[in-house]
Amino acid sequence: MTKIKITAGPFTFDGVLETEKAPQTCKAFLDRMPFESKAVHVRWSGEGVWMPLGDYQFGVGYENHTSFPAPGQIILYPGGISETEILLAYGGVHFASKVGQLAGNHFITVTSNLDDLEKLGKMTLWEGAQPIRFEVA
Repeated sequence: MTKIKITAGPFTFDGVLETEKAPQTCKAFLDRMPFESKAVHVRWSGEGVWMPLGDYQFGVGYENHTSFPAPGQIILYPGGISETEILLAYGGVHFASKVGQLAGNHFITVTSNLDDLEKLGKMTLWEGAQPIRFEVA
């Protein structure tokens, strides 16, 4: 089990890669570590933050995909009808974009400091984009 450290704004979370359920996505993400971006609040999906990645390609298709990630689940939308993105759910999420419902690959599960997820979400909503970094723990 590969452990991940996630630093988002002032918060730190531990996570695990879902290598058995999303092996291609996990490998593609590991190959790009450490991965840094900016997290902004979602527009259409509910209670989550996302990292818009434009036409950035991870070279993966769908695996272990969902439109309803649970709090603490991180999904990768590999691109297609909408831009590539990574989404971190902190509450109720129905993953969507301006073109409608999407599905993303659940590839990381947050395992610590779950109470801080909502704080991160609200901070991002009211104070703006937060730096986010993923690295092997």
